Amino acid sequence: MPDGVQPNETTVPLLSCVHPDETLAFWRALGFKTIYEQRKPYLYFAFRWSGFDIHYGRASDSVDPAAEKTGGCLVMVDDVAAYHATFVAAMREVYGKVLAKGLPRITRYRPGASRFTIVDPSGNSIVFIQRDEPMELEYGGSKKLAGLAKALDNARILREFKNDDRAAQRALKSGLKRHGDSASTQEKAQALEMLIEVSMELDDEVAEWRDQLRNLPLSDE
Repeated sequence: MPDGVQPNETTVPLLSCVHPDETLAFWRALGFKTIYEQRKPYLYFAFRWSGFDIHYGRASDSVDPAAEKTGGCLVMVDDVAAYHATFVAAMREVYGKVLAKGLPRITRYRPGASRFTIVDPSGNSIVFIQRDEPMELEYGGSKKLAGLAKALDNARILREFKNDDRAAQRALKSGLKRHGDSASTQEKAQALEMLIEVSMELDDEVAEWRDQLRNLPLSDE
């Protein structure tokens, strides 16, 4: 290690801000403290929550928040479920609901998942990731699985790791078509439930999938 260099660096993400007022309101609603706020001669915001900071500068005129390709950062944590629960609770308190569609929003979290994403008003993605998340991903679904179970695993990966709901929807439709007849009732119910959820987020029709789910012979358990 060179003289004077210590392995204690801190990296602070600097994100592009398209909507200043909405950005301030959103992060404050989630419990972040504003540690710096400047509008002129240039825009600069700094927010802090727990042990990490997020900073913002003015976005270029070419940035389209709706494209959700503005930028983003990764936040590595020990217990990702606790973070999701905290932010969801804050949303319900301030907005009266969980912001699950449009901008800003938070992606859904399923028990056992290793990540979730907050998309801010400017289309930045802040991804919270469990530190011990497996390094290897099997796109297409785990090779240890088969049939509809493998399609479900593939859809989960597409949603959680690629934020690609459209691809997940295609994987679920294909899995149900190819393996629905041979799958267990529980697997079919899980696939239909996820397909309904994904389709709602894509503003697609869900009546067909709801009818199929309602007609499944499910036990109370």
